[in-house]
Amino acid sequence: MLLSNINGSLTELKKIQTEIEIVISEKSKGFPWLADRIAEYFELRDYTIAEYLEKKFRPAQSTADRVKELAKEKRILKREFLIARNFIKYYEALFPWLTEYVGDDFDELIKQIEEDETKSDIEEDPVYNYIPKAEYIKRPEGERNQIALDRYFKSRKHPWQIGRDYERYIGFLYESKGFDVYYQGIELGLEDLGRDLICKKNGIVHIVQCKNWAQHKTIHEKHINQLFGTTIKYYLDYIAKEKKKSQLELFPELLKQGVIKATFITSTKLSETAKQFAQALGIDVQENFPMKNYPVIKCNLSPNGNKIYHLPFDQQYDNTKINKKGEFYVTTVVEAENLGFRRAWRWHKENNSR
Repeated sequence: MLLSNINGSLTELKKIQTEIEIVISEKSKGFPWLADRIAEYFELRDYTIAEYLEKKFRPAQSTADRVKELAKEKRILKREFLIARNFIKYYEALFPWLTEYVGDDFDELIKQIEEDETKSDIEEDPVYNYIPKAEYIKRPEGERNQIALDRYFKSRKHPWQIGRDYERYIGFLYESKGFDVYYQGIELGLEDLGRDLICKKNGIVHIVQCKNWAQHKTIHEKHINQLFGTTIKYYLDYIAKEKKKSQLELFPELLKQGVIKATFITSTKLSETAKQFAQALGIDVQENFPMKNYPVIKCNLSPNGNKIYHLPFDQQYDNTKINKKGEFYVTTVVEAENLGFRRAWRWHKENNSR
């Protein structure tokens, strides 16, 4: 009797294990096995209704036949719906930022990104995006640059542009504290692996994710999990690059000591579960952190010592680092020019006569 029970339990365990393995092996296909099982359940439910119509006191055979036909059609539709929904959920789990664009006009978003990429390849002053040609010609260079900057701030922006400006603002705050900042989110776009900023100072590394969301939105634990996962990936990549032996067990201690620090900064709030995840994973969180006005003009020294300023819409803006003596941010074009800086040579009037 005991042996029989054991054999029965082992058989049941093997059956469960087989089913789990099927689900795991098919996850990349949208879980069709699971979708089939659910679709079958709804089909059987409809067949139950059909059987009732066939066997009731006054049978309704034609109606029962139609119900069976609809049951088959519904099964196919239900299966396709479940697979599509599972794909969406799977991709959202892998790429949480996808949910940021729900409700947006994707055609318009893609068009805007393509236009921005095309403009970066055209030998034309980006100030033209904010000033008509007639006005451009008649105004002095410094004046038209300032007007373009003012209009840039007032212009309507897409969510990804709003997010980019927020990353720049957070990066500025880190730079103000002496950190060397790499704007990975801006540089790599969708390939940033959830690391918007990589900030380094005296052997300390901060992996920062920024979310400039509307106040009615809430940050959930999947965003916290993504940041934690990408921080581990950064650590593993560093180990591989330095050709050191991977010691993943040291990672929690590095987090605890602040050698590697995962930081989540957002203009909105976190759910209670997200807060609990952040606390358990050792992630620093700054909620309700709005973007404020700050000096955006980068005054930079070129390798040959030339004093150049960059505006936010200039091509090399995000590649330009402000980390040497004599480099800084200013608020207005007049400030930059009074300190002896000129706009990036590519757009300078002597190279841009029109």
